[in-house]
Amino acid sequence: MPYEKIIKLAMNKRPKYGAVMKRLLIVILILFTAVPVFGENYLLNGGQESQIKYEMVQRVRPSAGLKKLMLSCVIPESFSSPTYNQRIGDFDLDFSPAPLSREDRTDKRGNKVVEATWKAPTGPVTTTIRLTAINSTKLQALKTGAPFPLSGLPQQAKVYLKATDQVPADDSQIRSKARELTSAAKNQFDAVQKILTWVVDHMHYVLTPQSYDALYSFQSGKGNCQNYSHLSAAIMRAAGIPVRIVNGITLKQPYDINMENSILTMKMAQGRHSWVEVYFPDLGWVPFDPQGTELFVSNRFIRVETGLDNNETRQDGLMRWIQSKSSPGRPLFEESIQAEFVTDHIKLAGRKTNYGPRGLLLGPQVEAAFSKVTVSIPPPPPRVSEEVLKRLRFKKPYVFGNLDFPENVDFLSARGPAEQQSDNTMEMRKNFLVETAEYVTTRGNQYAQTFILAKPMQLQHTGLALHKFNSEGQLWLELLKDNGGTPGDLIATSDIIELNHVKFTPGYTWVDFDFTTTSVILSPGRYWVALGFTGGPIVNWFFTYGKPVGPQDGTRYKTMFDETWSRSLAYEFNYRVIGLAAQ
Repeated sequence: MPYEKIIKLAMNKRPKYGAVMKRLLIVILILFTAVPVFGENYLLNGGQESQIKYEMVQRVRPSAGLKKLMLSCVIPESFSSPTYNQRIGDFDLDFSPAPLSREDRTDKRGNKVVEATWKAPTGPVTTTIRLTAINSTKLQALKTGAPFPLSGLPQQAKVYLKATDQVPADDSQIRSKARELTSAAKNQFDAVQKILTWVVDHMHYVLTPQSYDALYSFQSGKGNCQNYSHLSAAIMRAAGIPVRIVNGITLKQPYDINMENSILTMKMAQGRHSWVEVYFPDLGWVPFDPQGTELFVSNRFIRVETGLDNNETRQDGLMRWIQSKSSPGRPLFEESIQAEFVTDHIKLAGRKTNYGPRGLLLGPQVEAAFSKVTVSIPPPPPRVSEEVLKRLRFKKPYVFGNLDFPENVDFLSARGPAEQQSDNTMEMRKNFLVETAEYVTTRGNQYAQTFILAKPMQLQHTGLALHKFNSEGQLWLELLKDNGGTPGDLIATSDIIELNHVKFTPGYTWVDFDFTTTSVILSPGRYWVALGFTGGPIVNWFFTYGKPVGPQDGTRYKTMFDETWSRSLAYEFNYRVIGLAAQ
């Protein structure tokens, strides 16, 4: 009998039921009641200021028959805006061995490009970029009176209204969405925040999308940082708002935001990233990261190259070559980034608003008239009584979670496909496939991830996307109740995994923790899994930007000094819950 019918029967008349199943732990979660419609928009104030010693090393190992190798890079420049500022000094570019030739030029977008050429190199070729960046982010009340629609734009801004293959601002679907979102906009900021609110909730972050253009993202709701940038730019340009694409580097140094009664820890991957800058007539070019920030980016961003789209911002990290047609293979490219924060001053506070997207969106307070967009929050799944759970028969395989991550990928050497150009050269662009992971077996912290069941299930396993660096120690998972949005009392503990029994892989893979020894039946509702460890293991847990499955407060951690799980993370770990659902 379907469990929905059993629920109805239980509500009208309590039927008799058979003997209690032996060795069965019945878990009843009392769900929270319906809540008001509140978004996940946070207003920040304060700032960051850091001095960063930065180094990028690129190594190319030639392939057989290589006749010519060409490497390009873009020299980062200083930049200022009302919220984010970058000052570059001590720049040094070194090639080893010395190239046959070097060309320095400035492209039509103002990027300073360096291209070096080697003839038939027989050994490794190394490019090293070193610089000092003094980066600051200042978040105070920002005032803008830019009208909407915009008019009288300068020519240097009008260029960034152009439609391209990756940013099809002239597509009928994109234009229709732009009109829908901005028809009642009171000013430019109102139009921009409506578009960004929609993008944040529409998009689901994946590292390896099928395509990077805005139309693919519009139709599928999927993409990486390039897709977020292209989709935001396409809708804003369709609304007459100039947007340029920015490519650069994000650094993995975390930082904390004081959120009244909790702490939100922000962390990016260390690697290539794409974001946007929006032109305001009274503010100039202002950076946005469409994955979660408006009117600013953190000072963990190193700004490098700008253009109409990511097809145009292609010079930095570009490798081109010519080799004999009969020679197999291609040159192997590796890129590593190191960043030392010589000084790092952070003082940021956040306040949650009662409007905004379901997805996390951070920004400064803005002094401008705008509509406070609200979103619909789905109601919680229905509570199932203990009697109903005992009558169910769990036989249907059931798997859910945050399942999408690049399994067994070596992020150091992963590169995109090689493409043949019209002049018979081969070309390979920079890689946006970045390693987003947290070191979760540090002795000072414990990490927990939430999940929400939509139906009753018998839990069998819970898998985490892990990468091990050594074979010492043991791991296990603790299944916990929810206590008002934080991990609560212990329900069950998985079997212990000996780390030396976990297979070593070049990247991340599923490690499943066994809960079958003591069967656990879960009612619909919210739960937590917390990683336990002993014996000195070194393990990373992969995570995904945004919250594709759980709520915004769904990733928690605590230090040895914390009595409660009052610290949350701005991302969601990759996990899967495996079991049997009721038929």
